[in-house]
Amino acid sequence: MSRQPEGAAVEDSFAGRCVLVVSTNYAPEHTGIGPYSTQIAEHLAASGADTHVLAGMPHYPAWEVAQGYRGRWRVRERRGGVTVHRRRHTVPPRQTAAHRALFEASILAHGVLAPPRIRPEVVLTQMPTLAGGVLGGRLARRAGAPHVVVVQDLMGAAAAQSGIRGGGRAAAAAGAVEARILRGATVVGVVHESFVQRVTAMGVPRSRVQVVPNWTHVQGPSGDREATRARLGWRPEETVLLHAGNMGLKQGLDVLVEAARLADQEAAPIRIVLMGDGNQRDRLQQLATGVSALTFLPPADADAFPEVLAAADVLAVTQKASVLDMSLPSKLTSYFMTGRPVIASVAAQGGTAQEVLRSGAGSVITPEDPKALLAEVCALAADPERAARIGACGPRYAEEHLSSRAGLDRITALLRLATAARGTGR
Repeated sequence: MSRQPEGAAVEDSFAGRCVLVVSTNYAPEHTGIGPYSTQIAEHLAASGADTHVLAGMPHYPAWEVAQGYRGRWRVRERRGGVTVHRRRHTVPPRQTAAHRALFEASILAHGVLAPPRIRPEVVLTQMPTLAGGVLGGRLARRAGAPHVVVVQDLMGAAAAQSGIRGGGRAAAAAGAVEARILRGATVVGVVHESFVQRVTAMGVPRSRVQVVPNWTHVQGPSGDREATRARLGWRPEETVLLHAGNMGLKQGLDVLVEAARLADQEAAPIRIVLMGDGNQRDRLQQLATGVSALTFLPPADADAFPEVLAAADVLAVTQKASVLDMSLPSKLTSYFMTGRPVIASVAAQGGTAQEVLRSGAGSVITPEDPKALLAEVCALAADPERAARIGACGPRYAEEHLSSRAGLDRITALLRLATAARGTGR
């Protein structure tokens, strides 16, 4: 299908119609799920839809409410042609099952007590929050509208696989709620095919499940790489391995701390950098006391982010060995744009490994194995031609498969499918 008819179909389907996007994460958050929800809503608004978003207060990845929103219960604002309805919720200082439950309950309670005063003709919910899924379904039913759910993370599996304290007990309850949400949706989109089997096992007919991969939401680097390295204090002779993004439990970032410790012991010219924020950052900094090969950076702003990624020599994506089919790191789409090789310290049978290998832009090593991680960094440093060859696959893969236009077209096609299904009584 050509792009011009696709765009025309979007306008024909949604111009003048009220669309509600439910997503706890939204701009100004510029990492994780927020950028995708923002681009979807703004794309629909630009297509002529009366677009509204029910969102939380900006808090990710720092897990701290952003300045300008603290102490406020409700906010209504216009951003990029979209009306955003924000509702206050708890922001847990630590990730435990109990804290997560309180987080979800506060989102649900405030959304039920103060829903947006609109009557949407279609509702799109971005999950990983269960509360968002419940609210989206409730608002869709109240309006007699189709409900589309896009699954970014599988929460029941996340509780079981991430290592969160009390997660084992919470997994069954979260999975039951999640299954109910997905079975009640008109159409379910999943960001990777590795999610399909688990979603259909919840009782969702395969005919209602569509694969809608995320896309690259950052521009490729355009600045002076050497100047960026100099500004960051990275020496020309050292190989920099960078992890960018959330520092949470499921990332299993201890492996990078221990790899840096080994680099110190071997006097290897390796610098490992953790850039970002998250509920594990303080613990990781304590763990890294005395490790000179490891440095921490605050999150980069949207403009600087691709330049910092490209200034590194190798990019890391890590997950705990138990993480299999519940999450696909959104950072991968940004990594591929840089032209730098990726090392994935993840389970070989999971969706993250599949995506890295499919792209040709990186290698997969045993998760939670600092020796293997350091060895792969050293191997790439010793063979710059191989590193360049692997890294060059990323931008090609992103251009062919991960363009924002293609991603947004997939989402709007999902909405059209849902409205058509509702029209036929499905």
